[in-house]
Order: sequence, then C-alpha cells, then structure tokens
Amino acid sequence: MAENKTGFERFQTGFLYFWVYAALGWIYEVFLEVVVYRWGFSNRGFLFGPYLPVYGIGALLILGCLRGLSRRPLWVGRVNIMPVVVFAAVVVLTTVVELIASYLLEWTTGGWLWDYTRYTIQWQGRICLSASLRFGVGGMVILYGLQPLLEKGMTRLSEKWRQILFTVLFILFVVDCICRVL
Repeated sequence: MAENKTGFERFQTGFLYFWVYAALGWIYEVFLEVVVYRWGFSNRGFLFGPYLPVYGIGALLILGCLRGLSRRPLWVGRVNIMPVVVFAAVVVLTTVVELIASYLLEWTTGGWLWDYTRYTIQWQGRICLSASLRFGVGGMVILYGLQPLLEKGMTRLSEKWRQILFTVLFILFVVDCICRVL
C-alpha cells in the first residue's frame, strides 16, 4: 500500500484484501469438504456469504506482522533461512488466530465450526498440527505469491471501481453480520 494514502483509503484497500482472503478461505474449506474429504457441500462459515472472516483476519495479520520480515534475508552460511523463520512465524500466528476464533465462536454461538479431536496432535479439538502446517503453507503463498499479485491488480483498478467494489462488498458484509446476529 502506498504511504500517501488517507486513513480511509488504507481501510478500503485493507477491507478489499480481507474480503479476497476471506473468500479464498471459504473456497479452500469447501474444496476440502467436497473434494478431499468427500463429505458433500455445506456453507463452511457462520455467516451466509461465501467468505470466512477468520481467513481474512489471519491474512491481514500475516501481512501486517510478517511482510517486512519476509523481505529481509537471514543468512546462515550461504543459505537464506528467512523463509523457514517466516513459515514458523506464520504457523504460530495462524494457530493463535484459530484458537482465539474458536473461543470467540464458542462464546457468541455456543460452539465452533471445526473439530480436530480425531487428529493425532491436537488440543481440545480447537487446533491441530496438521491444520497449522497447512495454514503455514497458505501464509507463505499469501506473502510471496498472492499479495504481490493483488497489489498489482489493485493499482490497475480505477479509483471509481475500487470505491464501487468496496461499497458493495462492505454493505453485503455488514448486512450479513447483522442478519447473523438477529
């Protein structure tokens, strides 16, 4: 994001990134459910729309906390080990986000939407090593692949279309959240 943007422009751009990653998270979850586990389709979120806010929040946290770190080298001999450090940091960060999300969902809805009790290395069915490692891979894809592409795409989007896209998606998201509460 450009440094000369206003606070609202940064919020607008951040929300659009949030929405993209929340939608990609929903697609990922549905793919796992339908193709990998063959359980059939269900809306994987607690909202009505095709997005999972926990993925959007996780992606923004990854970008905010680890982006600068991911761009610096950390040499051990001739090997840059920074990607390994970043991967470990993504795993820890996303695991904490998932754990917090499980408690927030339990507090607000009476339960959370996943159950890892059948996994070998898990804690209270809320987090597990397998999912954390997959989130680590996803975080690396975000940092080193998707985010640079999204930023290029965002610069190609005119201010008018960015405003329209933001307004429509923001209204849909807020209405969805309100409908969920009611």
